Amino acid sequence: MALVGFAEAMQVPPCHRVAASEDDPRVDAAHLRHFREHGFAVLPGVLGAAATARAREALVRAVRASEERGMPTRLEALDPGGRNVRVYDLIEHDPVFAELATHPAVAPTVSVLLEGDVALSNFTANVALPGSRSMNPHCDQSTVMPEPWPELYAMNAIWCLDDVDEENGATRYLPGSHRFTRFAEVPDDPARGMIAFEATAGSVVLMDGRVWHTSGPNRSRDRERALLFAFYARSFLRHQCNWGRSLSREARARLSPRLREWLGLEGGNTGYGRYLAD
Repeated sequence: MALVGFAEAMQVPPCHRVAASEDDPRVDAAHLRHFREHGFAVLPGVLGAAATARAREALVRAVRASEERGMPTRLEALDPGGRNVRVYDLIEHDPVFAELATHPAVAPTVSVLLEGDVALSNFTANVALPGSRSMNPHCDQSTVMPEPWPELYAMNAIWCLDDVDEENGATRYLPGSHRFTRFAEVPDDPARGMIAFEATAGSVVLMDGRVWHTSGPNRSRDRERALLFAFYARSFLRHQCNWGRSLSREARARLSPRLREWLGLEGGNTGYGRYLAD
């Protein structure tokens, strides 16, 4: 076989690890500045009311499907009190979650912040019911790589399917903690200085993976707080979720080429970095 056209003949998928430009009209420079300075940025009104309701309805079905399959949705060791409902592997459950993972109002900003080297490490949901309590403070980047953390290598896009605030259990974060590079820099009681994110339903909170945070307690009488956590990381870090095992053939068939790449279902890790000498 002639080498010319070999890739086309073998149907090698294109690589999507191309950095979005900061000049991209879908990328708000103010959001980038706020994220880099404060460790987070709130993107308001990404989803309208109908789209938010669609995602929330899909989440309700995903909770039911998980429980029918025998997958635990309440984890006492993680969420004390049994008032948090969690769903994992959201991409498996409904096409709406795949759409959110590559949403054009969010994905370009994620790509800029991760320098074009993006993998979707996990995509989960956490519904805080009234009476829920906080989990232990943590930073997500520490779950996928050892210290030190000198650079941004992981981040969350938190999709708010309800209005979130102090009362109903909004995620609480420690201001300035994205500058911590080691566990030794973390205060003995990081929860003491934490404050709650506030955002309306349909908004997205982008959060640096080095930010120390926790789930807030839901002190309301009757308000649920449903959040989706799309956890992105640089491609050289092992995924939290083994998408190759968790996704059915039906779920894989509906994925876009970009999402297949971000899930590690196409190609490998040879495209990362610069490895040829001058």
